[in-house]
Amino acid sequence: MDTPFARQAERLRAMTADEKVRLSHALWIEARNVTTAGVRGTHPDWSDERVATRVRELMRDAGA
Repeated sequence: MDTPFARQAERLRAMTADEKVRLSHALWIEARNVTTAGVRGTHPDWSDERVATRVRELMRDAGA
């Protein structure tokens, strides 16, 4: 069966370890950027330091 999921899974299996690490890093950076935008949108009055601290907390706790 040739579904989008099957094609994606096949592409991921074909990737080298280096490609997987690079993809994982890019996705992590994107998640951090989206999280930062969300925190800034919710708290526009917060300092950059406070936003960064909250983003670290959210990213750290995301897997919990």
